[in-house]
Amino acid sequence: MSRGVGVTSVASVGPWDRGAADEEGSLMRVSSQGVTVVALLADPDAPTEIAQRMARTLAARLADKSGQGRRFDVEVVSEPFTSGTEDPPTLMRRIMDRGSAENWDVVVALTDLPLHSHGRRLAVNLNHEHGLALLSLPSLGGLRLQTRARRAVEEAVLDLVGPHTTGAEAPPRRRPFLGPFVNRLAPVHPGPLGERETDGLRYVVGGPRGYLRVLFGMVRANRPWRLVTGLSKALAAALATGAIATLDSTTWSLAGALSAPRLVIAMVGSVGLMIGWLIVDGELWHRSTEGSPEARQRARLYNASTVATVGIGVLVCYLGLMVINLVWALFILNDQVFASMTRTPLHATEYLTLSWFVASVATVGGALGSGLESDDAIRAAAYSKREQERRHALQDDHGDQPST
Repeated sequence: MSRGVGVTSVASVGPWDRGAADEEGSLMRVSSQGVTVVALLADPDAPTEIAQRMARTLAARLADKSGQGRRFDVEVVSEPFTSGTEDPPTLMRRIMDRGSAENWDVVVALTDLPLHSHGRRLAVNLNHEHGLALLSLPSLGGLRLQTRARRAVEEAVLDLVGPHTTGAEAPPRRRPFLGPFVNRLAPVHPGPLGERETDGLRYVVGGPRGYLRVLFGMVRANRPWRLVTGLSKALAAALATGAIATLDSTTWSLAGALSAPRLVIAMVGSVGLMIGWLIVDGELWHRSTEGSPEARQRARLYNASTVATVGIGVLVCYLGLMVINLVWALFILNDQVFASMTRTPLHATEYLTLSWFVASVATVGGALGSGLESDDAIRAAAYSKREQERRHALQDDHGDQPST
C-alpha cells in the first residue's frame, strides 16, 4: 500500500469560522484545524493516475466553488480497496474503516471496475453521515473521462461537506449532482435495512444509453490500443507474414483479381478469426458460476467489453499492418516485374489493393502466432490491471471449490 502517491495539494482562501452548527441544526464537515481533508482513495493503475492529475488543482477548485473562505487539503492514496469483491456495501464498509483510521473528513474512492446494485449499474454511492463517496469510473463513459471524473468528485465533495440538516423529520437533501453529465443519473435509496449503515444515496445509470456508457467506460479502462504492443509474438508473426506475402507473385495476382466486396469479406474474416482466437486461446470469456439474473447481466457486460476491447485492438493492429505493408511495397516492388507477372501496371490503386489484401493475410498469420503467447500475456494486453486481478481472484475461487 502506498500513501499520498505523488500528489498532496492544499488551497487556502481566507479564514473560515467553523461555527459547528447553525440556527437550523445544519452541520459542516471540517477538521479541527479548520481545513477539510479530502482523501482520494484510488485503485492502482488508471484510477490512481486520474486521481493524481485531479489532485493538482482539486483543492483550489473546491475552495473557489465552496466559498465562505473554506480551505481544503487533498491527499491521494493508492491501494486495491476493491480486491476480492465488487459488492458496493462491502466496499463502502472498507472505505469507512479506512477513513476512520486516518484524519480524513471526506473520502472519495475511485475504481475502474463496473459496479452493480440490485441489477442496476452503479455510478456513485454516497454516505453523508460518514463523508464517503464511491465512484465507478466506467459509468462516466469513455470520452473526456478526466474532466467528467473531476466534476463528479467536485460535486460529491461539495455535497458531503456542505450544510445538511439532521434529525429524523428533516426534509430531503438537495440533489447534489447537477453537472452536465451526472444530472442524468437516477438517484435511488438503498433497499435492505442492513445496508443503511454504509449507504446513504446511490446514483445509477439506466437504459440503453447507460449500458453503452458503462460499456465504453470499461473498454477505455482496458486500453485496447495496448493489445498491439502487448502481443509481441503475434505482432512478429503478422509482420513476417506480411513481408513475405508482399513479395509473392501469387499474392499480387489474387489481390488484383479480388473485387472490393471480397476484400471486405477477407478483412472481416481475418479480423474475426483473430478476435475469436485470442478470446478462446486466452480464456477471456467470462462464465458466471451464479444463476442469478444480476450475475448473468454482469457476465454479459464483461463479455461485451472483452469483445469490444479485443476488437478495437485487432482493428488498430490491422490498420497498422496496412500502413507498414504499403510502405514496404513502395520500397521493394518493381513496376516492371509486377507488370510482367500480373499484366497490370503498378499504380496507386494496385499498391493500396495489395497492402489491403496482405493485411488480411498477415492478420491470419498473427492469429496463429498468438498461440505462442501465454494466457497471462494475452490477459495483460487485453485487460486493465484491476480487471486482471479480478479474473485471477475468480480463477482462484473456482480452483478452491471441491470437485464433484
